[in-house]
Amino acid sequence: MAIRGVLFDVDGTLFDYAASEEAGLLAHLAAEPLDGFRSPADALARWREVTAEEYGRFLAGELSFHEQQQVRVRRFLGRPGLSGRDALAWYGRYAMRRDLLGVAFDDAAPVLRRLAPHYRLGVVSNAGAEAQRHKLSCVGLLSYLGGAFVCCDVHGAAKPAASIFHAGCAELDVPPHQVAYVGDDYAVDALGARDAGLRAYWVRRDPGAPDSPPADGIRVLRTLHDLPAALRT
Repeated sequence: MAIRGVLFDVDGTLFDYAASEEAGLLAHLAAEPLDGFRSPADALARWREVTAEEYGRFLAGELSFHEQQQVRVRRFLGRPGLSGRDALAWYGRYAMRRDLLGVAFDDAAPVLRRLAPHYRLGVVSNAGAEAQRHKLSCVGLLSYLGGAFVCCDVHGAAKPAASIFHAGCAELDVPPHQVAYVGDDYAVDALGARDAGLRAYWVRRDPGAPDSPPADGIRVLRTLHDLPAALRT
């Protein structure tokens, strides 16, 4: 049956999180210098290491969304006794700079503009709803994605759980087998969406990535520009 709705991952799919994170953290450290790092690159590597570990604990249900932010800041600053209020304030100043300097991928806006008249569009994300809305608003994409907006902090489960994909389909008011899911994480996005009964589209932007075939039921996109044609076939 024809696809009637399209749900998108945000970070790494529409929003260039890696570039935005780097620009935001380096701008934050320029404004609020820290000792203890050999170079800005060393600081960025440490921030990403801490983020991967503590965000993983959030996705596993061990920490709340704001708790993982607090722990990340304490570990990064080397200040385990920092109050939750001060840790969140530091994180908020960093996030403000990240989002102001944030960029969408070049193919995101043109493709959303092409799809919007023909499909119901929305978001299913493993991040906080408020943070994702703000990021997408800053890069001019939020207005295209009003059909559904489901994030794990509100839904109560994270991808690849089938329930969060199904919640997005329910908000679109389209059954899962008529909904495409587009994301850059193979295990979480592509396999998760396929196993939940959606049409799975895996975004592989890295030109150096090998062309190893994906599992059955997963379509590969090298750019979002390929998505409109792929949805019609």
